[in-house]
Amino acid sequence: MAEQELLSACLSPALDKRFKHLWRLVGNTPMLELQYTYKGHLGRIFVKCENYNLTGSIKDRMALYILYKAYMNCQIKPTDLVIEATSGNTGIAFSAIGKALGHQVKIIMPNWLSKERTDIIRSMGADIQLISKEEGGFLGSIRLSEELATQGGVFLPRQFENQYNAEAHEKTTGYEITRQLADQGLVADAFVAGVGTGGTVMGVGRSLRKVNPKVRIHPLEPAESPTLSTGHKVGSHRIQGISDEFIPAIVNLDELDAVVCANDGDAILMAQKLSRQLGLAVGISSGANVIGAVKLQQELGPEAVVVTLLCDDNKKYLSTDLVREEPVRAGYLSTDLDFVGFQPICRLADPVFGA
Repeated sequence: MAEQELLSACLSPALDKRFKHLWRLVGNTPMLELQYTYKGHLGRIFVKCENYNLTGSIKDRMALYILYKAYMNCQIKPTDLVIEATSGNTGIAFSAIGKALGHQVKIIMPNWLSKERTDIIRSMGADIQLISKEEGGFLGSIRLSEELATQGGVFLPRQFENQYNAEAHEKTTGYEITRQLADQGLVADAFVAGVGTGGTVMGVGRSLRKVNPKVRIHPLEPAESPTLSTGHKVGSHRIQGISDEFIPAIVNLDELDAVVCANDGDAILMAQKLSRQLGLAVGISSGANVIGAVKLQQELGPEAVVVTLLCDDNKKYLSTDLVREEPVRAGYLSTDLDFVGFQPICRLADPVFGA
């Protein structure tokens, strides 16, 4: 069936118009060249500012794209309840975008995540169910979503296994990074990002390799909970949104370069420095990503073009250790780093979706 036939079969003109309007609010984010000194030497990394998305996180891209593809493939009806198991940002994204498309939304998530996450989801009129560690945590949340779907009238995005998650980042995030760097006469030498579902690192990696087959694509995880490195849940950490107890089905480690680790305390200190020294109010995972990017830039050399993400803003972490004094420990990278400025790289004039 041709795309236009699918469109007419599964999307009303009014709903199609809503998707077009939402793509003006999701994606096509600016980039920054962050300039820093590390142990007295100047350096730079490039960051994609995903806090500029509709709900303040990169997860808006995946949520909007998955729902769009579900309508295009006739896998969802306008009356369906959207149910998703999540660590927070995805739940916020589906709550906002699902509501904008006219859906009722139910979010299932572990009960140890920040209070701001649950408050924001509830403020959008979504139903929320919190799962304790005794009830299974993340895996228990996923099991419950599958059980509820058997009742019918439910659409499950299944973010941890849905290949449209990675495709969203291949077609939007990775494409934008390539184009924005090209406007500066640059090509990415390396990309690093924390792994929650794995959609970002897999999708961006595939996109960047179309331009530079030798680009290095590194997944990042907390040093305190190295799930990717060990293959199973181990330890605990404070970088909400990554290392969710298991290796997601989307992640193919054979396609990726070595796993990069960041200590959660170091990530908190780095996020605090981004805010206090540059006015970039971002979350803890952004601090971890910057640590990973600086490590790679130090390894590859001062001229290397290393890219990462500022995944979300700090508003979802105001009840966490992000706003408390964090002790400095031996081996932290943030201790020897200071930011000295940034150079903005503008949004695209002709993004793949949207205006």
